[in-house]
Amino acid sequence: MNRANSLITLALLATTGVGVTCVVQRSNAPHIAAEQRQLESRKLLDVLSVDAYDNQPLEQPLALTDIGLSHSLLLGGYRATKAGQTVAVLLRSQTEGYAGRIELLIAIDANGRLLGVKTLEQTETPALGGHIGEWPNAWLQAFTGKSSNQPTAAGWALKKDQGQFDQIAGATITSRAAINTIHDALRYFDEHRTTLLGSAP
Repeated sequence: MNRANSLITLALLATTGVGVTCVVQRSNAPHIAAEQRQLESRKLLDVLSVDAYDNQPLEQPLALTDIGLSHSLLLGGYRATKAGQTVAVLLRSQTEGYAGRIELLIAIDANGRLLGVKTLEQTETPALGGHIGEWPNAWLQAFTGKSSNQPTAAGWALKKDQGQFDQIAGATITSRAAINTIHDALRYFDEHRTTLLGSAP
């Protein structure tokens, strides 16, 4: 009888433990999901400094038109604001590299200058074009501060093509694709500046 009582007590404790665990997990689930979203958002938005904006850009996607650009395709756009003023527009852009698609997140300030570029997806050759996927990325940082017309259109090319930019070692096609995509995004910003900057939500 003692053994039967012990087994019943053990079963009741186990059931209670499982029940309490389920309740705690359910009550914490929204908080955990919010934390996960914030972490993913921060990872995506680390082209911007944390104190540069105070909204949730990814929760306010922009409606983009004319998304087929000269060398790339716009997949989405977001507006970062601080104290009600637009501080940056982020354009998610896709192009073809040497081994497949390259997806870049391109951050542009309200004056049309590049704040930063991050590779979101790529399938380029490891140790060659694959370097474009590294973060932080010294090669991509070289574009910071540039605008659609600084350098000139001719300057938006590799040095080997009489332009102003070095290439990723051993990755000419990857480098050209990235340069063209960044320039596309800057030109798109200039052409759609009013819509992209908009009014603060």
